[in-house]
Amino acid sequence: MYVKGVGMTKFGAQTDTSQELVYEATMEALEDANFNMEDIDAIVSSTVDNESSGERQRGFSSILSSMFKKKVPILTSSAVCGGGGSAIWTANKMGYENVLVVGSERLLSNNTANTTDEILMAAERLYEQADGLIFPAQNALVAQQYMLRYGATTDDFALVAFKNHSNAYLNPKARFYKRQVTLKQIKKSPVVASPLRLFDCSLSVNGAAAAILTKEKTDIEIAGSSLYVDRLSAFENEDMTSWQASKLAAEEAYKQANLSPSDIDVAELHDAFTPVEVISYEDLGFCKKGEGKYMIRKGTVNLNGKLPVNTSGGLKAKGHPISATGIAQVYDLAKQMRKQAGDRQVDNVNYALAHNIGGAGSTVTVHILKKVGA
Repeated sequence: MYVKGVGMTKFGAQTDTSQELVYEATMEALEDANFNMEDIDAIVSSTVDNESSGERQRGFSSILSSMFKKKVPILTSSAVCGGGGSAIWTANKMGYENVLVVGSERLLSNNTANTTDEILMAAERLYEQADGLIFPAQNALVAQQYMLRYGATTDDFALVAFKNHSNAYLNPKARFYKRQVTLKQIKKSPVVASPLRLFDCSLSVNGAAAAILTKEKTDIEIAGSSLYVDRLSAFENEDMTSWQASKLAAEEAYKQANLSPSDIDVAELHDAFTPVEVISYEDLGFCKKGEGKYMIRKGTVNLNGKLPVNTSGGLKAKGHPISATGIAQVYDLAKQMRKQAGDRQVDNVNYALAHNIGGAGSTVTVHILKKVGA
């Protein structure tokens, strides 16, 4: 399959309804593809649950059918934070000519308790959450283990946040567009779960993203598309400082694309928490185990580095509308490959990688985009 068109709303605190967000992202994708809705053969949506939006509605597939007046197959892919990537993977496997993939969330339009509860559907309820091990606490323990074993420091995590905020400053679609954040602010921000501070954690936002995948040959091919599922509980993992599903999904995607990690020119990684980005450098094969800290220290992953990572600002500073995130990653990479990324443009992007995690590494997708003719 190929990427025909992409669209995305600004990620932020806008008060648009879910339908309005979906409509905006979809219309932009259709315009980008030079398509009409009549050209769409199937739809794959991604949303946690409209309960989290405060609209108190279920049946998102039926909502989309009513919105677009389409009587075509409509599936909803639900992997919470990994739902967007899962939706891309599903659309790539369906066999239809032209598939619309769209994800939407309104996380800032409900109370914090309800939104948090929806997000925590991706985690183990009976034992971990009952003892307070929600995602910030889980990832704090991961960070502690990683620091202990491999000598990383909180300064390394702060550099990840600073890099991603610097990129988001240049991204008109990002929550932190033109909002300057200094390294000092990051290091002095309140502790959420030691060693993680406020600026080590991704942003809940409202927003939507859409992509149109097609069998018609375009300028961007989905050369690799892989999904792996692992244990639900974070503490069933054999190694807390690695996500096996990330490693397996990456290996499979590289194999499908006939590429190696060194071929990737730009990547969008799932930086729900800053240590996750550092560990993902390793899981995806960009460096050896324990050496992710050097990639951020040396500036390898900076906008002007050898392998720019999260040029959009990432989940950290662009924002993380849960189910829309994996689709937004494809949006940003397509813009890079088409030289439409503005001040964030990376030179000579032929191969790009999107990495989307659901839960504590329980569902992971890796997609490799290839510029046709590269």
